[in-house]
Amino acid sequence: MHVKICCISSVEEARMAVGAGASAVGLVGRMPSGPGIIGDELIRTIAQGVPPPVATFLLTSEPTAEAVIEHHRRVFTNTVQLVDALPPGSYRTLRAALPGIKLVQVIHVLDEVSIDEALASADEVDALLLDSGNPKLAVKELGGTGRRHDWTLSRRIVEQSRVPVFLAGGLNPENVRQAIDTVQPFGLDICSGVRTGGKLDLKKLEHFFQRIHGPASAPV
Repeated sequence: MHVKICCISSVEEARMAVGAGASAVGLVGRMPSGPGIIGDELIRTIAQGVPPPVATFLLTSEPTAEAVIEHHRRVFTNTVQLVDALPPGSYRTLRAALPGIKLVQVIHVLDEVSIDEALASADEVDALLLDSGNPKLAVKELGGTGRRHDWTLSRRIVEQSRVPVFLAGGLNPENVRQAIDTVQPFGLDICSGVRTGGKLDLKKLEHFFQRIHGPASAPV
């Protein structure tokens, strides 16, 4: 099970996440709302210190492909996580400008329409990430809500997607086994569920990984 620890805010937190077993770290750029936002200079510093093969995800809310490209060129992560929808043709522009950089599209799972959105994006990106935000609000929620969404919808996306799918939104050590058994994702993405007072909590982090690798939960 691939695990991305998101909202990393320091070199020390990145080291803690990698030491615990994370296969990716999430670095949050400018957002309209939500936790974990750090400056581009710090994102670049953290990304430079993460050892391969651990992936470094830039979470960007930039509204156009050109702005995403400029954002990436300031931080040099090996993966770009697009937390909102982009205009048609954007993926092609990103591929041309950022060869070798992985693209991950976030789908905020709200209803049945989210399934169609996910499968359309799956033809263009390297992975999907299913989260519990709401981009339709006046102030967009683009991640870090700490809420669960309907995991049965996520399972349907996993079953039909041509690319790997990460599950995010409201995960914690207590429900992670149920999440794995219900959705069967390629990977997990967690932020608030392994934090105390906004800081990465080593005990919660270790408990989370123990639960992932422990016995399966009862059928749901």
